[in-house]
Amino acid sequence: MTLWWTLVTLCCALGCVASAAPGPLVQTHKYKKSFRLTTFTRTRVQHLLKKYKEQQMGNVHFEDRSRRLRDLPLLSTDFYRWLSLSDWDRLHAAVGDMQAYWGMLERKRKQLEEEQREQMAVQATQSRLVHSIRHIQLYLQDLISQVSSQVSTALTVIRPRCVPTPAHADLTGKTVWDSRVEGYIILRDLDLYLTKLARDFLLLASKAHA
Repeated sequence: MTLWWTLVTLCCALGCVASAAPGPLVQTHKYKKSFRLTTFTRTRVQHLLKKYKEQQMGNVHFEDRSRRLRDLPLLSTDFYRWLSLSDWDRLHAAVGDMQAYWGMLERKRKQLEEEQREQMAVQATQSRLVHSIRHIQLYLQDLISQVSSQVSTALTVIRPRCVPTPAHADLTGKTVWDSRVEGYIILRDLDLYLTKLARDFLLLASKAHA
């Protein structure tokens, strides 16, 4: 009798674990959903980058690949190291990287809002850029929520945080052109990062489906 009850208890426990863990098809669907949101966000970033270069840089074809910001995540990675990352490490890193971009966009958005107040003549064009940046932040926030839930079902959803930099302190020693180039770099690198992130979701989906 004791053995029988032990087997019944074990079967119930295994059943609970199986029901709690998402199946391969469910997990694959989640990764594909995140992939679609990533590619959609990247398209919106590309449109915003084009408008930004036209309005802030004065040339829609402006390019500068030589400069980068130290506060942004590194984009280069060793292919074999990338391939060998565990799912948890890959997703956990993605959350931190997206938070970094969200924070940099927040800082740039506040700078543009301040310029609006100081230069009323450019308010219309600045306002459109501010709204577009805010939309990108909302897309990133949705992605952060999705990826946070994929890291662990028990993980509290991580909310984006603004980079704690005083509004005027960051501009010290910078020219107006430097500030504009900074915005360009943020959008340029975010476009490239989202390409990398989309590749991550494709890999995760293929592994979950296998």
